[in-house]
Amino acid sequence: MKKPYIKKYGEMSHFIIYIVDGNYIRTNIDEEFTNFGQHYRFKYIPKNEFWIDLEHGKSDESKFFIDHLLLENRLMAQGKNYSFAEYEAEKKEKLERIKTDSILKKNKQNDSELINKIHIKQLKKFSGKVKVWLVDGRLVRDLYRVQFTEGGHDLVYSFIPPKEIWIDDDVSPKERKYIILHELYERNLMAKGWTYDLSKNTNSAHFAASHIEYKCRHNPKLLMDCLKAEVVKSDKLY
Repeated sequence: MKKPYIKKYGEMSHFIIYIVDGNYIRTNIDEEFTNFGQHYRFKYIPKNEFWIDLEHGKSDESKFFIDHLLLENRLMAQGKNYSFAEYEAEKKEKLERIKTDSILKKNKQNDSELINKIHIKQLKKFSGKVKVWLVDGRLVRDLYRVQFTEGGHDLVYSFIPPKEIWIDDDVSPKERKYIILHELYERNLMAKGWTYDLSKNTNSAHFAASHIEYKCRHNPKLLMDCLKAEVVKSDKLY
């Protein structure tokens, strides 16, 4: 079994489910691959396979991802577009999380106790006036947004406290610095007035951040200098 495959997870219906090396995929195949995927979303995945990124966090979320993939794949196979299929699959995933996690019954509005639970540790080396936190990614997906993956910041997600960047603990330690760079770079541009905008144009903060991330993934010696530069830029904005 060659990369990006790590191991066979199991089979469901007519699908083979594989645990894959997401870092390898994001570096060599597709930077936009996230926690999981299926053929109609990512054409390089065979039709009869589901791919789930190897989890590095303390919780196993694969059962939620599989439920999501089954519905998303079925709807897209019927001709539904990705936006519709993703929306319906996210609703199903959220319901499954509610059944499993009692913490979802709590009121999360302005709840500093929940934020304290989500925070694992501050990554001080990359923190200045904007704090970079390693967070419990499963809790973020349970409580706020099932789409949360890899990282995010306050200028995109309203549930993240001001001047904070969150890095999902599900990201492998060797990949975290690339995600931190992406989020710092993106946030600095948005603080200057750029829009997030997932469409691929030169005025998109997300696209520009993906570009610098891709550059550093393929030239790792540039990574630390780029990170230091973005921390300095961030401090100068405030």
